[in-house]
Amino acid sequence: MCKILDAHQVKPHKVRYYLERRDPEFEPKMADVLCVYREVEVLKEVDAASQAAGDAVAVVSYDEKPGMQAIGSTAPDLPPEPGAHETFARDHEYQRHGTLSLLAGIDLLTGKVHALVKDRHRSREFIEFLELLDAAYPAHTAIKVILDNHSAHISRETKTWLAAQPEGRFTLVFTPKHGSWLNLIEGFFSKLARSVLRHIRVASTHELKERILAAIDDINQHPVVHSWSYKLNNAA
Repeated sequence: MCKILDAHQVKPHKVRYYLERRDPEFEPKMADVLCVYREVEVLKEVDAASQAAGDAVAVVSYDEKPGMQAIGSTAPDLPPEPGAHETFARDHEYQRHGTLSLLAGIDLLTGKVHALVKDRHRSREFIEFLELLDAAYPAHTAIKVILDNHSAHISRETKTWLAAQPEGRFTLVFTPKHGSWLNLIEGFFSKLARSVLRHIRVASTHELKERILAAIDDINQHPVVHSWSYKLNNAA
């Protein structure tokens, strides 16, 4: 049996995952997101030509990073020691203090990161983030938010809050299902995980929150403007 399967290059004992597109509107939704990125590039060119940053439109790439674990050490770390161990030594046991969720958005024109750190990421936390954006920009600025289809983003509570805002203040642009890779904030989360959260040890969720917010404050001292370029020219 093994020889027959091997001859036909069939390996039933292995599993390879694939992703089926289940959103019938994947292409038009992707085009909507890419058109926003095109708009960002045009706004950058206009601002550069006028040598003055405009505030008519703000575009924010938003998402949540849930389940950030506040892990504490049970014994002190040992620094590298010549002839003994060349890396930090850490006891394999640890303590779990809980988890936190990071709600963050990057202004694609300025690079500024807007962020909240909460215990959960329900509709009320999302609305709190929208209120943070509302306070961060002038009243006449149109705020476009690129985000996924999480239940908190399309809930009745969120829609009620948005309906109470001035017309044109907020526009939500949704990525297609299984299209989170279209959202630029994902790259920021990946970098944050590697540079800040990796190997981190804290004594409480409060300490984890403070360290995350301190890292974001540091990032905002020298903001990096994120740009999308892949297949941007195909946007209609």
